[in-house]
Parts: sequence; C-alpha cells; structure tokens
Amino acid sequence: MDKLRTVTLYKDYFTEFYNKQRQKVKDKILWTFKVIEITQQIPVEYFKHIEGTDGLYEMRVSQGSDIFRIFCFFDHGKIIVLANGFQKKTQKTPKSEIEKALKIKQEYETEEKH
Repeated sequence: MDKLRTVTLYKDYFTEFYNKQRQKVKDKILWTFKVIEITQQIPVEYFKHIEGTDGLYEMRVSQGSDIFRIFCFFDHGKIIVLANGFQKKTQKTPKSEIEKALKIKQEYETEEKH
C-alpha cells in the first residue's frame, strides 16, 4: 500500500514520551501512525485539528482505558511532524500541552526557513 503522507520526528520531543510507554501502548501508537500514513480520509477518532490553532493536530491513541494524545503538524502538506505527547486524564486537553506543541511547531518553522 502506498503512503499518502509520512510521519516524521522533530528533535526528541516525541521520543521522550514514546520511550516511557509500555509495549502495548507503543504498538498501538505505531499502528495509528500506519493508519494515518496510508488512509485517504483519516477517521476523526484517530486524527483531529485542534480548534483555535493554526495547523496543530492531535493523533488520538487509545489502549484499553488509557487515552493518549500526540500533537503534530503538516510540512508541505504531506509530512506529519510529531511534537509532544501526553496521557489524557481529563475530558479537556490541557492548555499547557497545546501551548507546548505550538512552541515546538513555531521552533520547527523557524528552523525550516534557515
């Protein structure tokens, strides 16, 4: 199956989060990446735009009763660059996590222009 987009990492932001997870969660995260890379219309249960942001998205990963969010953004429409991730404990995504992801996105965009 051809990839429609590529999930890529930016610095160690995502890796730090990923390495702390148990194996079942890691497997589910990797499975979710595959869905996002090859699915034409990504289901909202796996991928959603964060309202009120300029191009910030969250990948949604569930493993059992645990819910995780991984922030990301597009580069040239195809590549999804991963920012930070966290385990979701409440209904609402913490503002501090969104702000952190937006800072990472801004840092990436600034570096790309050089």
